[in-house]
Amino acid sequence: MQVAFGVLGPVVAWDGAGGAIALKGPRHRAVLARLIVSRRRVVPVTRLVEDLWEDPPADAVGAVRTFVAALRRALEPQRPPRAPARLLVTEGPGYALHAEPDAVDAWRFEQAVAAAATLPPQPALARLEEALGWWRGPAYADFTEEIWARGERSRLGELRLQAVERGAEARLALGLAAEAVPDLDAHVAEHPWREDAWRLLALALYRTGRQGDALAVLRRARTLLIEQLGVDPGPGLRRLEADILDQAGHLEAASGPMGSAGRVWAQAAAAYDRTVASGARARLESTVGLLRNLAVTGGGGLQAARQHRLEAIMAAEELGDTELTARVIGAYDVPAIWTRVDDPQQAASVVAAAERTLAALRPDAHPTARARLLATIALETRGTRSALGPHAARQAEQIARSLDDPALLAFALNGVFMQTFHRAGLAPRRDEIGAELVDLSARHGMAAYEVLGHLIRLQARSALADFATADGHAACADRLAERHELPLVGVFTHLYRALRLAESGGTSVAEAEAAYQDAAAQLNGAGMPGLERGLLPLALLSLRLRHAQPAQADERTDWGPFEPWTRPLVLLAQDRGAEVTTALRQLPEPPRDLMFEALWCLAARAAIAVGDRKTMERAFTELTPATAELAGAGSGLLTLGPVAKHLDDLATALQHPR
Repeated sequence: MQVAFGVLGPVVAWDGAGGAIALKGPRHRAVLARLIVSRRRVVPVTRLVEDLWEDPPADAVGAVRTFVAALRRALEPQRPPRAPARLLVTEGPGYALHAEPDAVDAWRFEQAVAAAATLPPQPALARLEEALGWWRGPAYADFTEEIWARGERSRLGELRLQAVERGAEARLALGLAAEAVPDLDAHVAEHPWREDAWRLLALALYRTGRQGDALAVLRRARTLLIEQLGVDPGPGLRRLEADILDQAGHLEAASGPMGSAGRVWAQAAAAYDRTVASGARARLESTVGLLRNLAVTGGGGLQAARQHRLEAIMAAEELGDTELTARVIGAYDVPAIWTRVDDPQQAASVVAAAERTLAALRPDAHPTARARLLATIALETRGTRSALGPHAARQAEQIARSLDDPALLAFALNGVFMQTFHRAGLAPRRDEIGAELVDLSARHGMAAYEVLGHLIRLQARSALADFATADGHAACADRLAERHELPLVGVFTHLYRALRLAESGGTSVAEAEAAYQDAAAQLNGAGMPGLERGLLPLALLSLRLRHAQPAQADERTDWGPFEPWTRPLVLLAQDRGAEVTTALRQLPEPPRDLMFEALWCLAARAAIAVGDRKTMERAFTELTPATAELAGAGSGLLTLGPVAKHLDDLATALQHPR
C-alpha cells in the first residue's frame, strides 16, 4: 500500500485509495509530524520525549514506543506479525519515517516549485496552480506552538508565498495581467512587507490600463514601508515607479528581459515538441542537456536532475543502443567539488550502467564516448575505496589529452581531482589540478569548470595555510557565479569565509560560531545531503578544539557520517573514559576524502587522552605525509590546526623522535 502524508494543513495520512487513515490521538500525530520534519533522518527516542512533553511522565519512553506501534499498525495494516516495518522503522537510538520523495505533500510542493522555475510560463503556471491547490491550511496546522515545527512551518510558508508570486509573474508573461490583479491584491493585503508582491501588483495594474492605480499602489507601499518599518522602498519599486511615470515601452511587452527570455523559451520548446517525435532518441540526449543545466541551479533543481538522470540512463539502456547510452551517461558532466556523493545508491547504479556500457562498446567506437564513461566512473566512485576510480580517472585523462578536447579534459580532470585522496598530504597536487582547470576553462569559455578550478585552489591553498591566495580564488568564484547564475557556489564561499574568520586571529569563539551558523543556513534546501549532514556540528567541534575547549553535544546532535570519529571526543567530554577506548577500537578507516586528515586528528586527540597506543600509531602513520598542511582546511570549510602539532603530540605520547 502506497501511503501518502499531508502536512500542508492539519497532519493527515491517506491510504492507496485516497482514504484517510485513522491516526488516533494528537500525540500519535505529533510523532508522525516530528518524523516527517526530520526528512527520513533518525529522531532519537529521547528527542521525541522532549518534543512531546514539557514535563515528561515517568513512562514517557514507553509511551512513545506505544505511539509508534499504533502508527505502524495504521500505516502498514497488512504487515505480517513480527515482520520488520518498512515505513516507520527503528534505527539505532530512535525512529525514522522512510516515506518516498513524492509521498509527502510538502516535499512534492518543494519539487513542483523548483521544477516550475525551469519551465516556460504556461506549464510553470499550471504546475504552480496545482501545487498551491495542495494547501489545506497553514503547514503543520495542529502544531503551531511546537518549537520543533516552527522552522519547517516558516520555511514552507515562505515557499508558498514565493509560489504565489511566481504564478503572478507567469500570468504577466502570458499577457494575463487582469487575471493576476485580484490574487495579488489579496496577497499584498495579507503580506504587506513583500516588496516584490507590490511590484507585481503595480505592474499588473499598469498593463490593464490603470496607470493611476498602479502609481497609487506604489505610493501605498512606500508609505507603509516608511511608517511601519522605517525603510525606503527597494530599487525594484523605485525603478518601476520611474518607468511607469515615463511610460517606458518595455513595461507593455513584458516584465523586462526575463519576460522576453520566457517567451523565447516557450516558443523554442513548443517548436521542439512539434518537430521532434515524442519517442525520438534525440529527446533523451536533449533531456540530459537540460538536466546538466538544471543541476547547477541548486536546491530542487539539483535533486530533480539527479532523479531524472538515472531515469534517462535506464530509458537509454532499454532501447538497446549502446552508443546512445554512452552519450546519455557521459553528457552529464556537471562539475563536482565535494568528495562525498549525495546519493550513494544512485551513484552505484550510474557506475554499474557505465561499466555495462563500456563493456558493450564496439572497438571502433569514438574514444570520446569511452573517456566520458571513464570520467563518470571516476566521479561517481569518489569517497570510496574502489580501485576502479583511480584507474578510470587516469584513462579518461590520457584519452582527453590525446584528443586535444578541452571540454573532455575538464571533465576528466574533475575525475582526477576526485581520486587524489588515496593518502594524506596531496593538497599541492590538487592545487596543480585546480590551476590547470582555471587556465583551460578561461581560455575556452567554460565558466562552470573555471569556478570549479577556483574552488579546488581555494581548498588546496587553505590546506597549505595560504589564505591570502585562497581569498582571491573565493572572490573569483563569486564573480563568475554571479555572472553565470551559479547559486551553489555561494554555499562553499560563505563557509570558507567562516573558516577564514575563525583563523584570522582576534575572533572570539562566539563570533566564529555565529559565522558558521549563518553560512551553514545556506545548505538548507541546497540539495546536497552529502555535504549537509553533520557539517555544522563538525565545524563547531573543530572550532572549540582549536580554542582548547571540550566537545559539546547531546542526543540531538546529528553528526551525520562523521559520528564514529566525533563520538570518542564527546564521550571524553562526558567523563566516560572506558567507553572512549571501546569507541576507538571500533573506529573504521576514515573515507579517502577532504576530511581525511581532520578525522584522523580527531581520533588522535581522543587516543592520546586515553593512552590508546594502537590508534596513535595508526594516526601517526597516516598523518605524516600531511606534515605541512592544516588538518581539515583542505575542505575549505573547517580546520583542526596544523597537522604538525598533532604529530608532535602523538610523538610525545608515543615517545617517538620527530
